[in-house]
Amino acid sequence: METPEQLDAHAKALLAGLPAGEPLKASQRMAIPQQAMPSQAPDVRIHNNHEVALGYTEAQARVEAQRCLQCPTKPCVAGCPVAIDIPAFIHAIAEGRDGDAIGIIKSTSLLPSVCGRVCPQERQCMLGCTVGKIKKDVGQAVAIGRLERYVADKERERGTAELPAIAPATGKKVAVIGSGPASLAFASDARRAGHAVTIFEALQKPGGVLMYGIPEFRLPKAIVQKEVDTLRAMGVEIRTDFIIGRSRPLKSLFEKDGFDAAFIGSGAGLPRFMGIPGENLVGVFSANEYLTRANLMRAYDTEHADTPYYHARRVAVLGGGNVAMDAARTALRLGAESVQLFYRRTESEMPARAEEIEHAKEEGVAFHLLQNPVRILGDESDIVCGMEVLRYELGEPDASGRRSPVPIQGSEFTVDVDCVVVAIGNSSNPLLPSTTPELAVNKRGNIIVDENHETSMRNVYAGGDIVLGAATVILAMGEGRAAAAAMNARLAGKA
Repeated sequence: METPEQLDAHAKALLAGLPAGEPLKASQRMAIPQQAMPSQAPDVRIHNNHEVALGYTEAQARVEAQRCLQCPTKPCVAGCPVAIDIPAFIHAIAEGRDGDAIGIIKSTSLLPSVCGRVCPQERQCMLGCTVGKIKKDVGQAVAIGRLERYVADKERERGTAELPAIAPATGKKVAVIGSGPASLAFASDARRAGHAVTIFEALQKPGGVLMYGIPEFRLPKAIVQKEVDTLRAMGVEIRTDFIIGRSRPLKSLFEKDGFDAAFIGSGAGLPRFMGIPGENLVGVFSANEYLTRANLMRAYDTEHADTPYYHARRVAVLGGGNVAMDAARTALRLGAESVQLFYRRTESEMPARAEEIEHAKEEGVAFHLLQNPVRILGDESDIVCGMEVLRYELGEPDASGRRSPVPIQGSEFTVDVDCVVVAIGNSSNPLLPSTTPELAVNKRGNIIVDENHETSMRNVYAGGDIVLGAATVILAMGEGRAAAAAMNARLAGKA
């Protein structure tokens, strides 16, 4: 692994060798290698909780931007849930116009520092990139997310961000339930339209999954806090430790508090378990609880926080998504001597980002593929001491297109572990539907909405994981913005 200084030196040399004063030909752009992301060395980063990926230098960003072919059909834009004009902002970076670049991005996307870090670009914008298609490797496409992060970080570091313009007050009151990415996007657009906006957050800090779910080493909380502070500066009221459905029924927001509309963005916060023997033993955690203790409650920061957490030497993580990678890598930073990840399919079926998988491997997480526990074992004190694991092989594709795992009978074996973290996904938060029978939900508990993101209750909108079940940050943002546009039109008497 090259050091950040070496990567920057290579980029400066490449930049100096590019012809000046004339546009590059497509063949010249294709010959430029993708710029690697500077990162902390694995043996260093597992002992701290600082961000792993360090971000492009100016030289790297300029070089990477030159790789863009500026396709007139803009296939990358088709893969972006909020339709950022990707070629335009990359062209601005190539010309050294970073301020223009961030302006282009923020005209449609509200959280570029966040999305540039955690969105799966390889399955969205990068998937359509012509460079990646020509090279027959989406991993070699133009690094759109890294460039987005670069200009967003530059703006934040320079303190040049400006508050968006707020329309004259409409006299309308809008409630936002939850403060994850869908809710933040909705709240911003509702406030910009001139409405009085109040966010109700169940936890003690706003930010939703951005704050409690994604680890500090992947998304620094100061970045999330900056976005929350911007909303407050715009005049959005944020009430924490306030649970709609418990602290106040949803209908009371309209009937007693005088709100004119509401948006539900309460997410998918109900963890799923496997339903196998032993899941009630001491030392078994949902990834939600495990990560919330480490992220929101800063259990890793033992010098400044007294948050209790389960001290374990041998940790098993069950699952193959980004949350599983986050849990496994968090376990290492909490002092585990060994971390094993069990997934019943192969690596190619893993839903986690390739970058997160690679980082986990670099840090020493052991991957056990085509294996899954069938029983968690406990000692005489009902504390986890091991797992009984079954081997699998891949059969025919399932409804999602992935090949279904088929158990190999008689292949059971045991492993010694003293902590198990279950990271196999979440179900939609059931609180609001259970306390508001007027809200229509599907069989999975997701709130049903129409083409305008309106629920079965008039003037109540919803978006993000509570509707989709699972969404990327930028997809949730897109849902929040679409719902806000529909609500703004309704409150203006145009719909």
